Amino acid sequence: MEELDLHHIFSLGLILVMIAAGTTAIAKKGSQPYPIVLVIVGTIIGLIDIPVMEPLITFITEGEVFHFIVITLFLPALLGEAALKLPSSQLNENKKPIIALVLIGILVSFGVIGFSSMWVLQLSIPAAFVFAAVMSATDPVSVLSIFKTVGVNERLSTVIEGESLFNDGVAVVLFNISAFSLLTYTDLGMVGAAHGLWEFVKVVSLGFIIGGALGYVVSLLTKYFDDYPLEILFSLLLFYGSFILAETIHASGVIAVVTAALILGNYGAEIGMSPATKLNISSFWDVAALLANSLVFLMVGLEITRIDITDKWGLMFAAIVIVLLARSAAVYSSLLFVKEAPPRWMHILNWGGLKGSLSIALVLSLPRDFTGREELLIMAFSVVLFSLVGQGLTIKPLISRIGVNKKEEGNKEFEALLARVYRYKNAVAEITRVKENLFLTDTATREMLDEYENTLETLQEKMEHLFQTHPHLKEKQQATLLRHSLYAQHEAVERLVKEDIISNEAGEKELDIITNKLVELESE
Repeated sequence: MEELDLHHIFSLGLILVMIAAGTTAIAKKGSQPYPIVLVIVGTIIGLIDIPVMEPLITFITEGEVFHFIVITLFLPALLGEAALKLPSSQLNENKKPIIALVLIGILVSFGVIGFSSMWVLQLSIPAAFVFAAVMSATDPVSVLSIFKTVGVNERLSTVIEGESLFNDGVAVVLFNISAFSLLTYTDLGMVGAAHGLWEFVKVVSLGFIIGGALGYVVSLLTKYFDDYPLEILFSLLLFYGSFILAETIHASGVIAVVTAALILGNYGAEIGMSPATKLNISSFWDVAALLANSLVFLMVGLEITRIDITDKWGLMFAAIVIVLLARSAAVYSSLLFVKEAPPRWMHILNWGGLKGSLSIALVLSLPRDFTGREELLIMAFSVVLFSLVGQGLTIKPLISRIGVNKKEEGNKEFEALLARVYRYKNAVAEITRVKENLFLTDTATREMLDEYENTLETLQEKMEHLFQTHPHLKEKQQATLLRHSLYAQHEAVERLVKEDIISNEAGEKELDIITNKLVELESE
C-alpha cells in the first residue's frame, strides 16, 4: 500500500465525506433511501479509475482498516444513537416479537444457513457457520429510512429496530465462537456443546452487566450537571467506553453499547436531563449517525469492487438463495404464535431484514489463513449488495401493496384537498404576476381569477368540514405552525443577544423556555 502522510489522508478523507454528504443530500431530496444510493455511488467510484482517489480507496479498503472504521469507530456511535432514542415503553409494548426474533429467529437462521452451506456449498464446518453468523445480523438503517418516507406503523418500525440492535450483538458472539472455537467444541461432543452454550451465555451476560452498570453510573452523573455539551461528552465516553471495556474482557461490546444507551436514553433522561439537553444530545447523535452511515455505505460500495467474482456467479446465487430462505424460516417460525405480529408484518420483517456493513466488516476481520476466507468474502459481498439494492429498492412498493402505511382516518381526503388548495393558490399568484409584468388587462384575467378564487372558497369550506369531523388533522397543522413559530422566536432572541440588545443571561433563559416547548411538542 502506498505510503500516505496524515495530512494527505485527512485531505482525501474530507473529499470522501464531501462525496458522501453530497450523495446523501441528493438522495434525501429525491426521497430515496440514501444507504442504497451511497452503495451504488461507491461501487461506481470503485470501478472508475480516478487517480486522485486511488490512494484513499486503497487505504480504506484494506481489510484491517475497513474493520477498524466500521467496528471500532462507527458501530458504537450507530448503535448508541439508535438505542438512545428508542423509548423503553415502545420496546416493552413490542417485547414479544422482538424477543422471538432475537432468541428464536437468529438461531433458526444460524442453523439453516450453517447446515445448508455445509451440504449445498460444500464449505467446512467453521466457514459454513461463520457465514451463518454474519448473515444473521440485520441492518435497520436502509429499511428504516424507507419506513420514514412511506409512513409505516410505528410499532413495526420498533420491532425491526429492536431486533437489529440486539441480534447484531448475538450475531457477533456466534461469529467469534464459529470462527475460533467451533471445531474444538464439536470434537468434545456434548461436553463441547455445553462449553459453547456457556461461552455464549457468558459473553452476552457480561455485555448486559457492563452496559447496565456504566449506563446507570453515567445516568446518575447527569443529575449533577445541567450542561448539555458536558452531557454529550458523557454519552460519547459511555458508548465507546462500554464497547471497548466489554471487548477487552471478551464480552459483547455490541450488547454493552445497546444496553448502556437504552438506560441513558430512558432512565438518565428521566432523572437528570433537561429538555434542552435531550434536544441537543439527540441533535448531536443525529449528525454523528448520519455521517457514520453515509461513510459506511459509501465504503461498502468501494469495498465491493475489490473482490474478484470471476467464475463465482453460481456460488453467489446459491448464497443469496440460502440467506433468503433462512430469513423466511426465521421470521415465520419465530413469530408464528406471536399474536402481536400480524401476518402482514411478517412479510415486511422478512423482506426488510437487510444485511449491511457489519457483515462485511466481520468477514474482513478473519485471519488471512482462515480456510474459505475468499469464498466467504465473495458470498458476503454478493448477499449484502443484493440485500441493499434488490431488497432495498423493492421494500417500498411491497409496503404500499401490503398496506401497513400508518394513514390516519381522513388523511387521504385532507391531502387531496391540500394539494388542490396549493395548486390554485399558486395559479392565482402566477396570473397576478403575469398580469403585472406583461400589462394584461382586468378583462383578460378577471374571469379566470374569479373561477380559481371561487374554487378556493369551496375547497376551504370542505377543509373546515373535514377539520370538524377529524380534529386530529387540524391539531397536526397547528403543531406544524407552532413548531415554525418557536423556531422563529428562537432566532429572534438569538438576534437580540448577538446585537447586544439583551444580555446573554436573559437570552439563555428565554432560549431555554423556547427549547423546552419544542421538546414537549416533539414528545407529543
